[in-house]
This record gives sequence, structure tokens and C-alpha cells, in this order.
Amino acid sequence: MMTKVEMTEAIVLAKVEKNVGWCDIAEAAGLSEVYTTSACLGMNHLDPEQAGKVADFLGLGEEVKTALEAFPHKSWDKLVPTDPLIYRLYEIVGVYGPTIKEIIHEKFGDGIMSAIDYTMHIDKEENPMGDRVVVTMNGKFLPYKSW
Repeated sequence: MMTKVEMTEAIVLAKVEKNVGWCDIAEAAGLSEVYTTSACLGMNHLDPEQAGKVADFLGLGEEVKTALEAFPHKSWDKLVPTDPLIYRLYEIVGVYGPTIKEIIHEKFGDGIMSAIDYTMHIDKEENPMGDRVVVTMNGKFLPYKSW
């Protein structure tokens, strides 16, 4: 059985060989660009229909389709990564995380934002002072309960 790492390598290689973007793969799957990319990188799974569409679009076989359907083990290196873009996301959470938490608690109460019932969109905003990255995160609020 193909591992998620092997699946990702096959997908990225096919993506480069076909000269397509994540948005093209997502369109073929009928899913969002962010979710499809995450599944192709091994951090989410696809239902059989979408997995088949991705594998077919990229010209990949049944092994990739099956690996896309497998539930992932969501684990990542707990150290702060050295990739500059990913590091900056950690920096944003480090600097603004307590602020985000305080404002969510003030507006919603004691609880968390779900990353399970969740969507994210990444857009480009053209700006004469330098293009802007717009990340919109939308997660369901889950209150803590007393018992």
C-alpha cells in the first residue's frame, strides 16, 4: 500500500509534468483549492469520487486514489519550521495568537474555533505598494461546557 508521503511525491511530480496548478486539480475534484491541496499533501483525505477525479486528472493509478482516500495521521514537526513563509505564519500566531484568543472569548465566550468544521481561502489582492496575501479562516465556534 502506498504511503501518504509516496502519494504526495507522485502527485507533485505529476503536477509538474502536466504543468497544472493546485487550482486546476481542485477544479477537477470539485473541491476548494485549499482543501484539495491539503489532501494532496497528505493532511486530509478525499472521498472515493473526488480521489478518483484527482487521480484521473493527473494520470495516476489506483494506488494514489486509495492513498488519497486513507485517513491521515495529522502530525507535524513540533519545532518552528525554517521555511520563511511557514515560519512567518508561526510568527503571526506567536504575536497575535493571544489577541485572537482574547477577542474570540470576548465575542463568543470560552471556547475554541474548530479546524474540523472549517474553511479557508487564500487570495491575492493587487496593491501598488506591493501585492497582499489575503487568508480568510472560517471555523465553527465550539464552546467549552461545564458538567
